[in-house]
Amino acid sequence: MYLKHGSPVKMMESYIAVLTKGICQSEENGSFLSKDFDARKAYLAGSIKDIVSQFGMETVILHTALMLKKRIVVYHPKIEAVQEFTRTLPALVWHRQDWTILHSYVHLHADELEALQMCPGYIAGFVDLEVSNRSDLYDVFVNLADSEITIAPLAKEAMTMGKLHKEIGQLIVQSAEDPEKSDSQVIQDISLKTREIFTNLEPFSEVSGDGEKLVLNFEALKQRRFPPATENFLYHLAAAEQMLKI
Repeated sequence: MYLKHGSPVKMMESYIAVLTKGICQSEENGSFLSKDFDARKAYLAGSIKDIVSQFGMETVILHTALMLKKRIVVYHPKIEAVQEFTRTLPALVWHRQDWTILHSYVHLHADELEALQMCPGYIAGFVDLEVSNRSDLYDVFVNLADSEITIAPLAKEAMTMGKLHKEIGQLIVQSAEDPEKSDSQVIQDISLKTREIFTNLEPFSEVSGDGEKLVLNFEALKQRRFPPATENFLYHLAAAEQMLKI
């Protein structure tokens, strides 16, 4: 287009047409339609089933960390392994549709780490094992090479596992191990369970004083007498969703 018109204006017009109308037409290449390229297909590029195959019931640790918007660091010496694994993780919290938490290739350089630490919750990939000694960077550390998941000491209270987590873990494993189910169906099963968790939180939510948003009524939650680990998880989930009274 630039060779034909000798001006960047025509190129910008096409760019703006895609941005505003989702379509761009050219005589040489026909029409480009944004709707032909569904972003969700990119989100499904990795395999949840592969993750569950590697980590089994421990996958629930990753699910819990993502639900609570914790900091996850993933290590493997091969960048391809890091990228494939990390790009799949946000699918465990499909309801958020948020891949901006992904930082697939981070170096142990001061400027990169400073930018990373400004993010409230993230998934960060590293190929340098030295990151395992930087507990200030993570709540959950995944050593992909050794198939090990470690919860940092400061995150253990929020990440306490109980009956609810066992149920979620069993559901994830059963769904992922079903040969009849595709990755998208496994994600759907996890998403339905996630929705159920938020439904459990609804009776303990009330409209804030300014009428702007829902906030957690912690007293109502305590009166329900959930098992301690479940109550703890729902409280920290409300905090992650910014539902605590300030």
